[in-house]
Amino acid sequence: MAQRFDCSDPSARPAGIEAAVTALGQGQLVVLPTDTVYGIGADAFDPKAVAGLLAAKGRGRHKPSPVLVGSREALGDLVAELPRKAEELIEAFWPGGLTLVLRHRPSLSWDLGETGGTVAVRMPDHPLALDLLAAAGPMAVSSANLTDRPSPEDCDAAFGMLGDSVAVYLDGGRTAGPVSSSIVDLTGDTPVLVREGVLSAAELAKVVPDLIVP
Repeated sequence: MAQRFDCSDPSARPAGIEAAVTALGQGQLVVLPTDTVYGIGADAFDPKAVAGLLAAKGRGRHKPSPVLVGSREALGDLVAELPRKAEELIEAFWPGGLTLVLRHRPSLSWDLGETGGTVAVRMPDHPLALDLLAAAGPMAVSSANLTDRPSPEDCDAAFGMLGDSVAVYLDGGRTAGPVSSSIVDLTGDTPVLVREGVLSAAELAKVVPDLIVP
């Protein structure tokens, strides 16, 4: 049966994070708030847990899970190289609503789905998410909804869709949602806007003027 912690209560927050870290270490799933919507997360380096995440959402491997990190430094352990334009975007918009698609290190023992050697990575601007990531390490995190259902902005909505497929729910109150993060692909010579979300193409182009907007 799923555990739920009201992390808006300072006395419950440490217990919630501890329970979430334990669950992740056992290959289970956790729901957490981010600065956009609620997410469902797994240990990024546990292929079975990531497969469970995709199954809980009713999502195929052709839509791999993004990864959340708790610091800029953590990104260096995941990517093969960090282009200068990525550094400039990180400086301008992290933590926040910007997901970067980069080449991941070939040596990493993970399986996020059919990524083609890339990883979509973001540092969220939410204190509870950052506390969990600091304690647990990088997490595969996708919106905490069933495929083709609205992304949840509160813990009740996430629980209503995912129920006991998730071991621990961290309730941090209502999120800013429903707009998702913007996604920029930096795997080529020129940055490409994959999805316009919280950050507009115009805002991003101020930092990377050669941004391609399909």
